[in-house]
Amino acid sequence: MDTLTPWHRLFGIALTDLFTGRPWRVDVEKELALKSQRLDILIIERRPGAALDADPAALAGLPDGLERLAAHNVLTYKSQHQPLDAWALDELIGHFVTYRKLVSIERERTPAAPPAGAEPARELVEPPAGSYRLLPEDDFGLYAVATRTPERLFAQLPPGTPTATPWPGVFELRWGGRIVRLILLGEIAAHPRNAPWEVFSARLERVRNGLSNYRSRNPHGRGLLGQLYFHYRIEVPDMAYTMEEFEHDTRRLLIAHLHEFDPDEIQAILEQIPPQERLRGLDPEELLRALDPQDRLRGLDPQERLRGLDPEELLRALDPAVVEDWLKRRGN
Repeated sequence: MDTLTPWHRLFGIALTDLFTGRPWRVDVEKELALKSQRLDILIIERRPGAALDADPAALAGLPDGLERLAAHNVLTYKSQHQPLDAWALDELIGHFVTYRKLVSIERERTPAAPPAGAEPARELVEPPAGSYRLLPEDDFGLYAVATRTPERLFAQLPPGTPTATPWPGVFELRWGGRIVRLILLGEIAAHPRNAPWEVFSARLERVRNGLSNYRSRNPHGRGLLGQLYFHYRIEVPDMAYTMEEFEHDTRRLLIAHLHEFDPDEIQAILEQIPPQERLRGLDPEELLRALDPQDRLRGLDPQERLRGLDPEELLRALDPAVVEDWLKRRGN
């Protein structure tokens, strides 16, 4: 099913939206090789120039499990159709090792700082001729986010692992020499801050709860809701009533955020609406005042334009020479 539904990319869009305006940025398909190779992994990386100690305001509203982001965070996401298993965690560690080398090489090369507000260019990194110093391990965090609880993986672990945290559905797991933060979307607390997690739940009642609380931070986040509805509708075609409710909630949320759309987006929406629907409920007097006088009269025949007007007033408004010429042509 994942060949039809790009859950990984949708999840990446959700995280990109979540971190808009915060000191981190998200790479959905990070280049993690000395030769070109895109890997199915997400990177949450502190923006250049951002303070090492995040402002509490930057962390406010983040969903459970993301309260202690490092400078560089490597995240693997498994949808409801993909198991979080031992191999997935092995891959996560491997990606971390490669990514740590990559950013350490980039730091060694000390490229010129990008202009204020611009994202640094992502170029293929060649290994340095000599040795280079790895960035500290504490600069990196590892995350595994799973829609389904990995029961098979848990059965293979020693008793007492993974370790629970104060947040339901969030665990610590030592894998090899690293601690991996596990975030299980089916077990997290039902809370507005967890809306970005809940919209990827395997249970539609949790999806609806997340949808009702989701607050987008950029245009991509607004489009995400429509894409999620489309893909849920494909995957759960026999739940018609629930999906009708989902569609209703999606539309209601988009309407609530319509004021955040830019003029081009609003114009694109208006072009899909018939003219009579655009004008419904508007005060005719307000519409007329908004029109140029010539536009108001366009389309009316002369009799309609003059209906109700005082003939004396009309004559006084005319040039006397025009009136005299007209009378002459009428033989008067």
